[in-house]
Amino acid sequence: MPAQPLRRTFLALALAVPIVGLGAPFQSGRAAGEPPLPAGLSDGGTASAVEIVDGDTIVLDDGRQVRLVGIQAPKLPLGRAGFKAWPLAEKAKQALSVLTLGQRLTLAYGGRRIDRHGRALAQLFDAEGGWIQGKLLSLGMARVYSFADNRALVPEMLARESEARVARRGIWAHPFYAVRTPEQAVRHIGGFELVEGRVREVAVVRGRVYLNFGDDWREDFTVTVSPKARRQFEAENIQPDDYRRRIVRARGWLKSFNGPMIEATHPEQIEVIGP
Repeated sequence: MPAQPLRRTFLALALAVPIVGLGAPFQSGRAAGEPPLPAGLSDGGTASAVEIVDGDTIVLDDGRQVRLVGIQAPKLPLGRAGFKAWPLAEKAKQALSVLTLGQRLTLAYGGRRIDRHGRALAQLFDAEGGWIQGKLLSLGMARVYSFADNRALVPEMLARESEARVARRGIWAHPFYAVRTPEQAVRHIGGFELVEGRVREVAVVRGRVYLNFGDDWREDFTVTVSPKARRQFEAENIQPDDYRRRIVRARGWLKSFNGPMIEATHPEQIEVIGP
């Protein structure tokens, strides 16, 4: 499809997607005429987007490269030998281009500010206060990808992702991004996955939490929480037994350790979705 019709398609989709409120009070104190930022975020200044790297990374006219914090868009190779583009990666890049390229954007920080590649880790807002991460999630062009040191607005992002997933927008209509069952997890080791199922048993061994989704902890899918990470859960009044026999959706990189395993470093990685 030519670039201009595709651009108009994404603009139409962005306008048609229902807007889910941020759910947080706004802070004042910005310059006159500038939309306020959600509470808990600090102003990182404004700049214009001059280049779109992929579906979640842009370059600004002041030289900064910004990794849109809290989300993961389908990945492009970007020079990595042997890396195959994920499905819809070009469409995700085009969606971000429509939303940001040539636009004056405000950066806002809610946690760690710079990643190991020197990129700014920021929430982005356009001149009207539109939330770029939220728009991409609502379009189904990204999924939530949060970290323990950058948790601002994650509940709001999860709400937008959920609404797009139910509506099967964008990536959520493609099997590559399907929510897995615990039994399917073993076939997707090495990938970032969402796995949904019932916690059969909870064990705590030397302070480490294990949420077991099958009868054999040596082979079946498990979510684990380290003693250090467990303190984040306890700060939110979440105890290991709160997950026992509950239906949950866990997200993270699937590793192989006594079967497929996700290590959760913060509470938002484990959503309780049923009794």
